[in-house]
Order: sequence, then structure tokens, then C-alpha cells
Amino acid sequence: MNDQFTRQAQDMLNAAKDARIPENVQAMAEETVLKSREAYVKMSSVAKDGAKVIEDVMLAGHAGAKAIGEKVMHNTMVNTEAAFDAALAMARAKTFPEVARLQANFWQQQFAIANAQTKELFDLSTKVSKQTFESVNAATQKSFEQVKKAS
Repeated sequence: MNDQFTRQAQDMLNAAKDARIPENVQAMAEETVLKSREAYVKMSSVAKDGAKVIEDVMLAGHAGAKAIGEKVMHNTMVNTEAAFDAALAMARAKTFPEVARLQANFWQQQFAIANAQTKELFDLSTKVSKQTFESVNAATQKSFEQVKKAS
């Protein structure tokens, strides 16, 4: 059985040696490969641009989150320092009325500071959200235009 299979395979190879591929089939195959390569190059370019756009959006979002985190950390440090300063001043007070006055002043100042910090944080969050949304919107529009152009 192996000999018969080997003979048949050999006969097919011998017959194929002299067989010619028609020119129109060669031309069609070549054109198909060239068009496939062209489509690949276009889509590859779109994919690379899309990856860059996503990276830019992620970097913008990261920068915004970092700015908010740094602001929260700064506010926490400022508020903690103020609390320690107030506690030290109260510890050095000579009378209870002086402690009460220092404490009242501290809370009054902290409410004002907290109000200002909240406004700053809200404004920063709004700015970051707006920038991120604009980046996403621009990226989406650019991606659609590239896909449309590549089609």
C-alpha cells in the first residue's frame, strides 16, 4: 500500500512539473496579494494611530488623577499642620477661656479653609474631567476619520 501511494504521489509530482499556471490566474493572485498588503498597511497605520490616541487619553487621565491626588495630599498636610499648631497653642494656654478661644478660632479658620479647599478641588476635578472628555472626544473623532479614510 505504501508503494502504491508513493507511486501515485510521484506520478502527480511528475505531471505537475510540466503544468503551467495561466497568466490570468497569476495576475489575479498577484493583484490580490498587493491589495491585501495595501489594506494591511492602511489598517496597521490606523491601529497604530488608535493606540497612540488611547495612550494620550490615558496619559491625560493619569495626569489629571495625579493632580487631584497631589492636591488632596497637600490639603491634608496643610490641615494636619494647622491642627498640630492649634494643639500646641492650646497646650501652652494658661487658662481654660484661652483654650476655648484658641479652639473656637481654630475651628472657624478650618471651616473657612475647608470651604476654600473644597472649591479648589471641585474646580480642579471639573477641569480634569473636561480635559479628559475633550481628549476622548477628539480621539474618537480622529479614529472615525482614519477608519473612514482607510476604507
